[in-house]
Amino acid sequence: MSGMKNGVNTDMKIRTLRRHIKESLRSVGRNGWMTFASISAVTVTLLLVGIFLVLMMNLNKVAGDIEKDVEIRVHIDLTATEEDQQALRNEISAIPEVESIEFSPKDRELNNLMESLGEDGKVFSMFEQDNPLNDVFIVKAKEPQDTMMIAEKIEKMAFAHKVKYGQGTVEKLFKFINVSRNVGIVLIAGLLFTAMFLISNTIKITIVARSREIEIMRLVGATNSFIRWPFFLEGLWLGILGSIVPIILISVIYKYVIDYADTKLAGHFIQLLDFSPFIYQVSGLLILMGALIGVWGSLMSVRKFLKV
Repeated sequence: MSGMKNGVNTDMKIRTLRRHIKESLRSVGRNGWMTFASISAVTVTLLLVGIFLVLMMNLNKVAGDIEKDVEIRVHIDLTATEEDQQALRNEISAIPEVESIEFSPKDRELNNLMESLGEDGKVFSMFEQDNPLNDVFIVKAKEPQDTMMIAEKIEKMAFAHKVKYGQGTVEKLFKFINVSRNVGIVLIAGLLFTAMFLISNTIKITIVARSREIEIMRLVGATNSFIRWPFFLEGLWLGILGSIVPIILISVIYKYVIDYADTKLAGHFIQLLDFSPFIYQVSGLLILMGALIGVWGSLMSVRKFLKV
């Protein structure tokens, strides 16, 4: 008997859910301009959010690549013996924030200098027999932001003749990256809240226009959850529909940008995120955002303005 009762309850719930889905879809089609206004609000906002998201994620990628290239070059004193060099290496290795140390002998340093200058570098070939350059330790930090602190510690060590890491430029670079990331997060959050406000007010107008319908549902004994569900689903459909155009536009534009970058920036240090799977991740995120915005807007309108 209990099993039959549970089966009946499940069947009723399924039928009720189907009724809510049909009613919400019918409402989306029936409300015409209201539906268009809601979808437009989500579309415009998600387009802006999507563009900022793509820019921020690629900025993070480029910034991460640049950060990985930041290194400390420790020029070893010319008077240092092999034992002194090993002692300096051990002392640098003992710094917890250091990830790796590579030794670059002065002969390699001279070759690198000559190669970097191209034809002009041949002038330095006269120093191959009597190389005036220093041996160098190339040090990398586990976290690029610790570069300056590590450099300051190494400068105080014996036989560290000179320490270079792009002083001044590196600090400005890290500051720019941090500010850009924070500004991007604030802008995206602001756009999302704007979208929620717009769709909440748009759906509120729709709900107010149907207040008589809701009153009738109350009079015949409809529960609060029964009244809320169609609006909940309606907001869901509006949010998902509003995400379609931004996904298409961003995918097409990003594909063009990727193709252009592959042609014009080939061989440069700037590399953008690959089209796949990045654009699919962004698309999924925009659909999720659209759905959440729509649902939130509907629920807030029902709860705050109709008090059901």
